[in-house]
Amino acid sequence: MNPRKTVREILREPMRHLLSLKKAEQLARTSEMLKAVDLDDSVLDKRPPQLSGGQLQRVCLARALAVEPKLLILDEAVSNLDLVLQAGVIRLLKKLQQQFGTACLFITHDLRLVERFCQRVMVMDNGQIVETQVVGDKLTFSSDAGRVLQNAVLICRHTHTTAPAFPVRRRTTEKV
Repeated sequence: MNPRKTVREILREPMRHLLSLKKAEQLARTSEMLKAVDLDDSVLDKRPPQLSGGQLQRVCLARALAVEPKLLILDEAVSNLDLVLQAGVIRLLKKLQQQFGTACLFITHDLRLVERFCQRVMVMDNGQIVETQVVGDKLTFSSDAGRVLQNAVLICRHTHTTAPAFPVRRRTTEKV
């Protein structure tokens, strides 16, 4: 997103190019799309640097959905968010999928997100689809690439929940 443009300008831009709407209709659609992603009109005059990471993701979703696409491609759409924000955006995506009937192609390396959001999964290796399956209770891959992804997720013995194999460690400012 262009940091010099307001949210209003960012949301209207694709409508100006892809929809035959008058300015008043574009502005109404802008408010409607913000409401759909759980934001209010108070963000319309803000610029991207003034928004939180979660708000930015929601504005991106509103912008993409404003032109009524049949397919929304989400390439690592929540990978830069913390777990709480990820969960919120995934819930929102599910709601928007039902509300607008838009299919989603969710590109990620995070199998936890695949299990929470996707109905089908495809594993790619060197640009080729090497495996595809329906997402069920537990994903089990037969391809080498699928097993590599699966092994990158650890299971906690006590809670049987998943955690990244390489947990993020906070940097400390203390000198060692």
